[in-house]
Amino acid sequence: MFQHRRSAIALRHVAFEDMGLLAPIMEREGWNISFCEAAVDDLTHRSIRNADLVVVLGGPIGVYETESYPFITQEIALIEHRLRRQLPTLGVCLGAQLMAKALGSRVYSGNVKEIGWGPIRLTEAGTSSCLKCLGDDAQVLHWHGDTFDLPDAASRLASNVNYENQAFAFGDNALVLQFHLEAEPRQLEEWYVGHAAELAAANVSVTELRAATSNCATALAPRADRVFTEWLDQIRPHEVARQSSVN
Repeated sequence: MFQHRRSAIALRHVAFEDMGLLAPIMEREGWNISFCEAAVDDLTHRSIRNADLVVVLGGPIGVYETESYPFITQEIALIEHRLRRQLPTLGVCLGAQLMAKALGSRVYSGNVKEIGWGPIRLTEAGTSSCLKCLGDDAQVLHWHGDTFDLPDAASRLASNVNYENQAFAFGDNALVLQFHLEAEPRQLEEWYVGHAAELAAANVSVTELRAATSNCATALAPRADRVFTEWLDQIRPHEVARQSSVN
């Protein structure tokens, strides 16, 4: 029997911060993924604005750096369009910050540069969300220096000792993850090269980070699979999203 495959657009800021573990999960769950290079592609195109799902990936710039990177303004407008219409949208790291900004929140430089594996604490709302699949002892990959205020009407899902807002949901169709649940160990080798200057400035040992990845990533992968699978199942397009997508 023919099964309709849904369309997903991944907004990419640098080539090596890719879909990681999420790509094979989405393929298995019936999604076709296309990539959009956020800095150079036309973010106003209908195929992006009204895709069944948009995944906003990470990157080494700040949401507030619009003078240096003017495309950020267009990207925020795209995300705002989707969130206003309840069109499914997932944000990771920089993508999380862009979604917070699109919802009217302040995004700013934090007090601590988080690079490495560490725990998160689920809120009450988090334990009722897809993130419950992480369990109480999950170690996730943090790689950011910026943070954001929780948007109005959003539900905080996770925190840690450094940052109160590590994940939130906005309605049924928008999920924000400040951490990298999609990180795939082999692909992280490209991150170590691409972010070499940042790692050196933060005095992070690549050798130690690689060892921590080896210890943590294998246990996290099946949990990440359950998180993403549950969320993808949850966002099967609602009628309101279908109707909005034609506007």
